[in-house]
Amino acid sequence: MSDHPNVVDVTLDTFEQVVIENSRRVPVLVDFWAEWCGPCQMQLPVLLQLAEEYAGRFLLAKVDTEAERGLAEYFQIRSIPTMKLFRDGQVVEEILGAQPESALRALLDRYLPRPSDAVREQALARAEAGQGEEALGMLQIAAADDPDNSRIQLDIARIAMRIGRLEEARKALASLPLAIQEEDETKRLFAQLELARAAEDAPDTSALEQQVADDGANLQAREQLAARHALAGDYEAAMQQYLEILKRDKNYNEGIARRGLIDIFEILGNQGELVSRYRRQMSNYLL
Repeated sequence: MSDHPNVVDVTLDTFEQVVIENSRRVPVLVDFWAEWCGPCQMQLPVLLQLAEEYAGRFLLAKVDTEAERGLAEYFQIRSIPTMKLFRDGQVVEEILGAQPESALRALLDRYLPRPSDAVREQALARAEAGQGEEALGMLQIAAADDPDNSRIQLDIARIAMRIGRLEEARKALASLPLAIQEEDETKRLFAQLELARAAEDAPDTSALEQQVADDGANLQAREQLAARHALAGDYEAAMQQYLEILKRDKNYNEGIARRGLIDIFEILGNQGELVSRYRRQMSNYLL
């Protein structure tokens, strides 16, 4: 295995040089495995095929967890196979369990340098400077020139949402390969898009708060207010409004309150005390 020029067996002593330093040049995929692990052995041919095909555009580092227990403990490896992708000295992705070739290919492609990345950087700088429309146009041209660069579509979705071009954001996300649509980052963007749709053409936050104060049974105002709060990052205020809708009519607008809460849970990474508390309350109202 170590005879392959782009596959390296890594130890505690060589990890810094092989993984951390090389990750500043190319992505490094670290595969934690063991001889006795059946799924690890099934995964190996796929990894070796990709390492050969990509021909040095990423490095495959193999860590035998039986021989390198210290590394396995340091990285909190609880099951194998586990893979961690390093870029610029940091873990950028963690993959649990054996994966199909298509999923691994999509993952690696997101971190490989591409000619279109220079255009992406320029476009993102324009967006940060408040030139969203110009940035979006640059990204759409880059996407046409490099349709396999999924990072461009993610950028298009973010910027399109920021400037209110929601249908373009939806099309960008829908165009992504299924494996990328299932990734956490993309799921969060889908959730943000649904909230943006709920707030589209709605009054501003203060006007909606006044409508709710005047008529607590105005569920449309509560729905729009929840979306406004969520888009502003005030997730607890948003969830309070969705819970109030559930309390009054859990079937309102085809269960929009439940869907809104689930979208916020997704944005928050489906973890943490706030998510746990509001998930319990949601369940109580849905009983």
